[in-house]
Amino acid sequence: MNKVSTSAAEAIADIPEGASLAVGGFGLSGVPEVLIHALHEQGATGLNVVSNNCGVDGRGLGVLLAAGRIARVTGSYVGENKEFARQYLSGELEVELVPQGTLAERLRAGGAGIPAFFTPAGVGTQVAQGGLPWRYAPDGSVALASPAKETRDFQGRPHALEHGITTDFALVRAWRGDHHGNLVFRRAAANFNPLAAMAGRVTVAEVEELVEPGELRPDEIHLPGVFVQRIVRLTAAQAADKQIEKRTVRA
Repeated sequence: MNKVSTSAAEAIADIPEGASLAVGGFGLSGVPEVLIHALHEQGATGLNVVSNNCGVDGRGLGVLLAAGRIARVTGSYVGENKEFARQYLSGELEVELVPQGTLAERLRAGGAGIPAFFTPAGVGTQVAQGGLPWRYAPDGSVALASPAKETRDFQGRPHALEHGITTDFALVRAWRGDHHGNLVFRRAAANFNPLAAMAGRVTVAEVEELVEPGELRPDEIHLPGVFVQRIVRLTAAQAADKQIEKRTVRA
């Protein structure tokens, strides 16, 4: 089955208003920039995004955020994006903050068909007890807070119940992929991309290098094509467009 789309615009054309999206990437590593820009041009609003963070100002999901296209974010990190923090604190954006490992497991669980699981992460804090601000009011008060979670003891240790995440669509970036949707991720880009791809009911992957079926050895495939519905081949310029979030050099 050939899953290759003719363009990024074609691949995301049917993402509707209010859709939920799982988006791969960590900081600026492994972010599906081309698909995000195509979605920005497409114009869908009221998006419910699940991603580790929301990009930075002007890059990644920060592009959609600045345009007012995102209504809710489920993630684990607000920093490095001033507009993200501003919208959250002013009450323009709903944000569910989740411990990073828990977020990763919620995406994996959703993709594996596991509806919920228990974890010790967050027990004894507002993560489990409830009360984390999801949305602020314009006056700075908490307009919507997280609910308390069910807790249960296992081997004498309390655990909190977390639910698996599935989304309408997923946008991810891979190093190599074939026409069947099998993907290989390179180095740090193998962060949230495989998990986001698993969680999406319709997963769209932009790939830096597209190869013919059979060229990828089975033991090097990180994500099988059963999780991927559409592939977008990047140009050489698009594949090379990678920014470093924080550059540190010797004095």
